[in-house]
Amino acid sequence: MAKEKRTGRIHSVESFGTVDGPGVRMVIFFQGCPMRCLYCHNPDSWEIQGGIEMTVEELLNQFERNRTFYRNGGITASGGEPLVQMEFLTALFEEAKSREIHTCLDTSGILYKKERNDEFERLFSVTDLVLLDIKHSGIEGHKELTGWEQPPVLAFANALERTGTPMIVRHVVVPGITDGEEELREVGRLIGRFYNLAGLETLPYHTMGVNKYKTLGRNYPLEGIPDMKPEKAKAAKEIILEAIRESRRNF
Repeated sequence: MAKEKRTGRIHSVESFGTVDGPGVRMVIFFQGCPMRCLYCHNPDSWEIQGGIEMTVEELLNQFERNRTFYRNGGITASGGEPLVQMEFLTALFEEAKSREIHTCLDTSGILYKKERNDEFERLFSVTDLVLLDIKHSGIEGHKELTGWEQPPVLAFANALERTGTPMIVRHVVVPGITDGEEELREVGRLIGRFYNLAGLETLPYHTMGVNKYKTLGRNYPLEGIPDMKPEKAKAAKEIILEAIRESRRNF
């Protein structure tokens, strides 16, 4: 792989993450994201020219220094949107797998194109687990919430299923937007047909990113919407799981 593909732009690195994949993990937040999710708490990760340049070697050397702590974990690529820098992401994961490091991709899948399926399959071949963000169950709701069309996300999920790549679906539960019972049931029906589905996480909406918007001189799109209590997100998960079970009985 060409030298330039082994250098990417990184927003930040979390040395000991415990919520983005199994075990204790080094979480690498990639710079750049095309989506503008209304609840995004990392608006400073949007622009591809932000962050700092790092090489595959620099990142994995950082991992190796703490490898003892990662014996039940690995590396997670998050963002931003890691697929913005797919060639660099693939190079990172290929080198990680050569070192027997567990790889996890946290993505929206929004940049999937069937014309690039060979490139995606190359990435999937060195990806142990995908955390797939399902933003909204409906086409119109997805566009309103993210600014992007939904079909590429489902096409990405289909590609994962074809290659047998396990995925855990993540769904952010936002009061008044994605917390309605029918919305949650539709999420369950949407993902219940994927037999590579390895888990479900419902994430409660929070306002921890509000100050970043102020620092950047931007208006926060969901001003006034309160944090969601964790127990409500847990109840939402039960509704989605029930819909998954129902959809599989009828499939």
